[in-house]
Amino acid sequence: MKIADIVIEPPVILAPMAGVTDLPYRQVVSEVGGCGLVCTEMVSAKGLVHGNERTEKLLEISNNQQPVSLQLFGNDPQTLAQAAKRVVEISNPEIIDLNVGCPTPKIVKNGYGSALMKEPYLLGEIVKAMDKAVEIPVTIKIRTGWDGERINACQIAKIAQENGAAAIGVHGRTREQFYQGQADWEIIKEVKETVSIPVIGNGDIFKPEDAIEMIDQTGCDAVMIARGAQGNPWIFARTAHYLKIGELLPPPSPQEKIDKTIYHLEKLVDYKGEYVGIREMRKHASWYLKGLRNCTAIKDKINQTQSKEEMKELLIKYQAQFS
Repeated sequence: MKIADIVIEPPVILAPMAGVTDLPYRQVVSEVGGCGLVCTEMVSAKGLVHGNERTEKLLEISNNQQPVSLQLFGNDPQTLAQAAKRVVEISNPEIIDLNVGCPTPKIVKNGYGSALMKEPYLLGEIVKAMDKAVEIPVTIKIRTGWDGERINACQIAKIAQENGAAAIGVHGRTREQFYQGQADWEIIKEVKETVSIPVIGNGDIFKPEDAIEMIDQTGCDAVMIARGAQGNPWIFARTAHYLKIGELLPPPSPQEKIDKTIYHLEKLVDYKGEYVGIREMRKHASWYLKGLRNCTAIKDKINQTQSKEEMKELLIKYQAQFS
């Protein structure tokens, strides 16, 4: 797949996820391989324009994870245009994405994220302003609609295309659904039939077979994996191999999962410091270890750890059970 002149190969994408797709995890995914595009956590356009240091920290990109899509959120065309310029100045990603999908109340109440599904013409002005501000491709990620009574993904996609969007990602749920229920892939198919720009399907891809099924059902140009990638950076290589060869690679062994948990822990603490890194790693460790023998007990212990060495020691002892 190509977004403007950017080649996405394989057509398997790490979705933007707040609190998950930070620099360390994007590096982990890139090193495992099989991911054609990685997306950052969403970044506040307003915070960026106002020079907030914490916001600017989110723009950091490492050389080994190209291409990168950096996602912005906001609802003012000029602020988002300025923020897009700032993004290019600071980190120069291949793609800038507009968040039109985040369902969380603190985002929506300010008119950001999924709230823009209710403002299609404002969204068009935002895309136009961003596209004029930068030379790199501007994309958007949306939901199927605000709720079951207001399914307008096709309208939004058409407006976005008319105003310069280079591609569109579609999460097959409404804002009202959050992450509940089954994703509606039929809407992704309808969006694909409505626009000529690439369409990226998102929602309920937890294994390689799901990806090929989504492509077959919707005709989408690429798949975007979100929750299926939590604690599972191998899903990209396994999915890419399955799409290309039709063969399922074996899942990672318990030893591999624990090794990657320790590696991720090291990178996260190195990047964010021990206090923050340990606390953020607790959820990642829970995802990595899910389904392993006696995982409940070890996860409870990990959630009480206060240092990198303490967590690492627990993981090494736990790994010995699988020798």
